[in-house]
Amino acid sequence: MDNTPYTENIVDIDVTSEMEGSFLEYAYSVIYSRALPDARDGLKPVQRRILYMMSDMGLRPDRGHVKSARVVGEVMGKLHPHGDTAIYDAMVRMAQDFSLRLPLIDGHGNFGSLDDGPAAPRYTEARMAAAALTLTNHLDEDVVDFVPNYDNQLTQPEVLPAAFPNLLVNGATGIAVGMATNMAPHNLVEVISAARHLIANPDATLDDLMRFVPGPDLPSGGRIVGLDGIRDAYATGRGSFKTRAKVEVEQLSARRTGLVVTELPYMVGPEKVIEKIKDAVNAKKLTGISDIVDLTDRKHGLRLVIELKNGFNPNAVLQQLYRYSPMEDSFGINNVTLVDGQPQTLGLVDLLTVYVNHRIDVVRRRTVFRLGKKKDRLHLVEGLLIAIVDIDEVIQIIRSSDEAAAARERLMSIYDLTEIQANYILELRLRQLTKYSRIELEKEQDELRREIAELEAILASDERLRTLVSDELGAIAEEHGTPRRTLLLESEAVSPTVAAELAAPGKKGKAVPLALEIADDPCWAILTASGQIARTSNQEPLAEAGPRSKHDVFTSVVKTSARGEIAAVTSSGRMLRLQVMDMPVLPPVSGLPNLAGGVRAKDFITLQKGESLVAFARLDEVLAVGTAQGVVKRVQPDYPLNREDWEVISLKDKDFVVGVAPAGEDDAELVFLTSQAQLLRFGAAAVRPQGRTAGGMAGIKLAAGDKVLFFGAIHPKDEAAVVVTIAGTTGALPGTAPGTAKVTAFSEYPVKGRATAGVRAHRFLKGEDTLLLAWAGHGPAKASSAAGVARSLPQEHGRRDGSGVPLSQPVEAVGPAMAWPDPA
Repeated sequence: MDNTPYTENIVDIDVTSEMEGSFLEYAYSVIYSRALPDARDGLKPVQRRILYMMSDMGLRPDRGHVKSARVVGEVMGKLHPHGDTAIYDAMVRMAQDFSLRLPLIDGHGNFGSLDDGPAAPRYTEARMAAAALTLTNHLDEDVVDFVPNYDNQLTQPEVLPAAFPNLLVNGATGIAVGMATNMAPHNLVEVISAARHLIANPDATLDDLMRFVPGPDLPSGGRIVGLDGIRDAYATGRGSFKTRAKVEVEQLSARRTGLVVTELPYMVGPEKVIEKIKDAVNAKKLTGISDIVDLTDRKHGLRLVIELKNGFNPNAVLQQLYRYSPMEDSFGINNVTLVDGQPQTLGLVDLLTVYVNHRIDVVRRRTVFRLGKKKDRLHLVEGLLIAIVDIDEVIQIIRSSDEAAAARERLMSIYDLTEIQANYILELRLRQLTKYSRIELEKEQDELRREIAELEAILASDERLRTLVSDELGAIAEEHGTPRRTLLLESEAVSPTVAAELAAPGKKGKAVPLALEIADDPCWAILTASGQIARTSNQEPLAEAGPRSKHDVFTSVVKTSARGEIAAVTSSGRMLRLQVMDMPVLPPVSGLPNLAGGVRAKDFITLQKGESLVAFARLDEVLAVGTAQGVVKRVQPDYPLNREDWEVISLKDKDFVVGVAPAGEDDAELVFLTSQAQLLRFGAAAVRPQGRTAGGMAGIKLAAGDKVLFFGAIHPKDEAAVVVTIAGTTGALPGTAPGTAKVTAFSEYPVKGRATAGVRAHRFLKGEDTLLLAWAGHGPAKASSAAGVARSLPQEHGRRDGSGVPLSQPVEAVGPAMAWPDPA
């Protein structure tokens, strides 16, 4: 046991002072060495050390990837004596294209997603991205100061040269002691444009710079709604803005509408959105959603499909999603960054000013370094040229000297050389003393003098120095710039229809919220000539104008309501019950219905082989049905309530329905038009109403080879009714021969008895032997060509049995051209 006496020394320390001092040291260490980025290169110490070490390891974009664990080990062992997890996490973030607007590391392997973490560093590989090279270029040219590492054995750059404003382009996040930073990413081209403007105009104001940088440009795209908070952040360094997903309303199928999400707010993943939506649906906060499917893949990118229940307003459901799910998020800007080692909150002008000053200092130091190197080389070249002029004497001096020091002294004294020049001559190889080498040296001397003059001119002129910095920034923008991804909106953008709904006055004149469920408003159910079906909203009048698909015209229009039921009659005599709510709504174009916006009947209704949809009808009225073989039938509306489809006429072999029309009034008149231009007009009272299973009765007497082209009903007292007939040749291919068209007042045709042959409606010209199209109804009428262009038909002319007027191009459909009355 050691019995050496010792002296006890107890020091009294004030706990308050000790805690204050220790806490301040800890806080300063966190702020300066961990959490906050430098305003000059926009990097935290760990990020800067990772990029510097990767540059030192030669992990350039044109070389192969190496294991991430190797990079982490090098950084941890030489520069950053902290946990490998922290280093790898920082490295992963710099490789994620959804975190940074311009990734700095080219990762190979699983570097994670917004919903899942990355693979372990032993599984992933990395190298520097092309953009990272511009941050580390010219480190060997004394452009920045180097400081010792943690054990004073190595050195590391205090800041990187940063050839582009990385802090603004990629943003930053960090939590320090008593402060935090949260900076949004921006578009490289916009930020560099603002920086170049500031270089040229040092007194530029915030408004000047915001002409180039209108707002953040987030890696995930999306929409930024409301720009007031962004201007506050650019002015003071603090502000906030709302980000929203990019959502489109799409017709997922003939009966189903959905919301398709292709872009989400910054740092929001699809799995998080799905989870929150499901929780909100289960909690009864969200209604109208039937399913949500993630169809994201590598080829098409993000595609989140939210299927809606029938009867719900997609725009109202979307407003709910913004409220109860991460599809709308808030981003708070807090531009806290280190300036000369001190944390400061900077606005846009100050951030760009700090960067521009740093870049000007980097280029100036690089120019000084290059000037010194050029001068040193010129000094050696001039000495070498002196020696080459009398090379034989130089060789003799060297050979006759006992040692190198003596030869150096003699060369310096005889040729008036400096010690550096003399040493360089002594180290020359014999092959460098040829006549050709002298020519090269003289050329190099002239080039060096020109370059030195250029470098000195840059250092002598602040304007030239700034121009050089600006030009280099422009080259970076051209090489690495990409188009803007995020759409900036001053306020929420809505369609005219949604805007009208939102602005609809409620009680006491106040605006009412968007209705979640679609109201049972009056509308039209529409069938077109090309087999498209759709419905309108209560705000869309039907007119002949508007975009159309193929040869579309209206062939069947039924007055109904959004939550009502209608019937569809097929060519085989079947009647199907349809829910109007399931039909797609015609999207208006310039206030008119878009005939190209429906869905195909065969996608909406299950049709049998060879069966087609003939017409829409109401379920509560007597219908008249006409067939190709001239059969007519009036059907009583005693339809079954427990079935979705049933027969309305029993057809003979090879017969099919060609027309269906409402004929509840006995004084209505029924019309047959045949391919041989026969027209029969007779009263509906001649056809007694029958049950669903009846086969009808004789309507028109057909000649051999004749068939019915059109069957319809003309309502009583309709003085504007017309008959349209278009003649052509049987042998011509459809749509190849224009033919002739005739429009005649319906009143010119006499009433005949049922089951007769009727009267002649169109006199064929030479080469014509059939009617290609026929139509009768409330006029005027228009035709549509194969190109989908609506064309006016000739005015009423001639006798009812006269010939038609030649057409300039083929017509493929005929229908009413007038604006239909308001369904209300």
